[in-house]
Parts: sequence; C-alpha cells; structure tokens
Amino acid sequence: MASVSDGDQDGDEGGMISGINVTPLVDITLVLLIIFMVTATYIVRQSIHVDLPRAANAGESTGTTLAVILTKDGDIYLDGKKRDEMGLRDAARTAVAKDQDTRVIISADKMALHGSVVHLLDLIKGEGVSKFAINIEKEQ
Repeated sequence: MASVSDGDQDGDEGGMISGINVTPLVDITLVLLIIFMVTATYIVRQSIHVDLPRAANAGESTGTTLAVILTKDGDIYLDGKKRDEMGLRDAARTAVAKDQDTRVIISADKMALHGSVVHLLDLIKGEGVSKFAINIEKEQ
C-alpha cells in the first residue's frame, strides 16, 4: 500500500506562485496597439493643414503664413488684398527674408485654369518658398 505524505510532489495547491502569467499583459498590449494604430490613421488624415473658407479647422501654425487666392478670372489676392505678380513676388521675398520657414496656402477657384495655378506655384517657389499647401474643401 502506498501512503500519502505531506510532501506530495504532484499537487501545487497552497504553494507559492513563482512565475508571472504574461498572457493578459500581451492581450492588453495588443488591444492598445490596435487602438493606437486606428486612431493614428484617423489623426493623420484629419491633420492636413488647410484653411477652409467656411470652416475653422486650422491648427496652430508657427512662423509666417501667406494666404494667396487665385480667382477664376486670374486675379491674385495676398492676405485679402489684390496684388499683381510683382507684388506677390515682393511679398514672398520679404517673408522668406524674415523667416526661412515661410508657408504659402494657395486657394484657387475650381474654375481657374490649371496653368494659372502652376504659374502661381512657380512664382512662389522662385522666391525661395519651399513649403506650400493647396487649399481644398471637404466633400459633404
């Protein structure tokens, strides 16, 4: 007959836990990673810096920002004032001289000619502005 002693090797009941179960930690980490990835994708899509004429979604911007508007008739407005190409060049050159990180936001009418928009971009880039954005309006 076999006898049962107090030092039974098969039963772990009442013994000290010497290992950490990492499965719940890994599960929580993966869930947080998935949430972060989905949220980051949404944030990146929403952080395109455009100034919509009818909505105030612009983020905080540091440095100099010039707002250029091109109408369907080819008129150029800089910060709300009508300018010609030479005036636009002078303003861009002055802004770049003050701040190398000058940004230009171009708002072109959808009926404006593509060549006019490209010409406007070329004028701005010719004066040393390397950061620019094209203003768009979100679809409803």
